[in-house]
Amino acid sequence: QVQLVESGGGLVQPGDSLRLSCAASGNSFSSYTMAWFRKTPGKEREFVALIRWGGGSTDYADSVKGRFTISRNNAKRTVHLQMNSLKPEDTAVYYCAGQATGSPVLAASYGYWGQGTQVTVSS
Repeated sequence: QVQLVESGGGLVQPGDSLRLSCAASGNSFSSYTMAWFRKTPGKEREFVALIRWGGGSTDYADSVKGRFTISRNNAKRTVHLQMNSLKPEDTAVYYCAGQATGSPVLAASYGYWGQGTQVTVSS
């Protein structure tokens, strides 16, 4: 199993950038599809981006395409989310997750979750 810890969140102004990091410990990290989800009050956990085990296949939510980039380093057991041109609607708690089974864009498919890191975008 895998333990995930996120970091890098903070308070920024619209148009700024942040880089989120997820550090993993445990076995078989490179075999998991990894993803970032986000949660805002009153809404279900929302898919943001995913990257498959080989690192060459990625998917993004339409709301973040062209602004966010997901990457992974299997040797270092890390996953990153580079967030550029941040908007107030990006404000949320961001979670990294490791896939267990099922569709990789659904939160229910992931069996391993970090504790979350707060991102706030406000003037």
